[in-house]
Amino acid sequence: MFLRLRGTLGITASFLAVLSLVAMGRPIAAASPQAAGDPLPSWREGPVKQRLLAFVAAVSTKGSPDYVPVPERLAVFDNDGTLWSEQPMYVQLAFALDRARTLVAQQPELAGNPLIAAAAAGDARAVMAQGTRGVLDLVALTHGGMDTETFARIVRDWFRSACHPSLHRLFTSLTFAPMAELMELLRSRGFRTVIVTGGGTDFLRVVAAELYGVPPEQVIGSTLRTTYAVQGGVPVLLRRPEVAFIDDGPGKPVGIHTALGRRPIAAFGNSDGDFEMLEWTTAGPGARLGLILHHDDSEREFAYDRKSPFGRLDRALAAAPQRGWTVVSMRNDWTRVYPLSANPCPR
Repeated sequence: MFLRLRGTLGITASFLAVLSLVAMGRPIAAASPQAAGDPLPSWREGPVKQRLLAFVAAVSTKGSPDYVPVPERLAVFDNDGTLWSEQPMYVQLAFALDRARTLVAQQPELAGNPLIAAAAAGDARAVMAQGTRGVLDLVALTHGGMDTETFARIVRDWFRSACHPSLHRLFTSLTFAPMAELMELLRSRGFRTVIVTGGGTDFLRVVAAELYGVPPEQVIGSTLRTTYAVQGGVPVLLRRPEVAFIDDGPGKPVGIHTALGRRPIAAFGNSDGDFEMLEWTTAGPGARLGLILHHDDSEREFAYDRKSPFGRLDRALAAAPQRGWTVVSMRNDWTRVYPLSANPCPR
């Protein structure tokens, strides 16, 4: 996780003042939405938690030099690896593999496509070996060829029973409790929380409100080409098997600008795919917050960074000291990872 505030050293006088109060244990009303209690109970006490609370207080307290009007309080969050687990593969890739099995069962001739055949066999490594292009082609083939409502229904049905292969919990139970608390804290202080994901917009929109309290219109992601048609007298939106936009890396700032027309003041990610989003966000004027989660907890989740095929964190990790960013440790900064109530896989 990276934190940067205004100025060459990333610190303003008001931020230091607020941070000192937090460090001494003195209450700051603006930092908590509740009259009593800790708004971030799953975050361990320490510099990271202090900085989060201080930032929220500084930008949302009237009279503060860093005060930001409510319309400008925009926070953007990556999804895979930032809001839920992404190992041993992205959740949407697991969905694509299952879809490939279904499609091959319905249309055996599709097995003649090596990519579909590998996916139907559950061979994620073979799919990944074909690179980003191969993954995108798989997504186009398994997610397209239907209207948007049919796709949403298929995704919703899949999530009801889809389980993580090693943690043996529903994918929907693998959201990160500390990040959910942070989103809620931000919303309580007038922020809009927007998910900016490299995954599919329509895929995540199905569960974003239920899992994160984020409405569909506040999900920005990769898209297939979508066209309007009238079928049997009914107007529909058709998902074509063609990738229209990739919301990853430099595509994330473009996607944010296109959808929202405003630069965020806070950005949260976990991989090099979030680098440009963090860079663009923290380069703006005034108080800014950037956060990247470092997965270093092999006991409670997974430990990975520079060599991982999913959620690779290398460039951002190396650039953190020069940019005044702070790396946050899942192992050291979180008291727990997942919600206390987790749904096990159905028998």
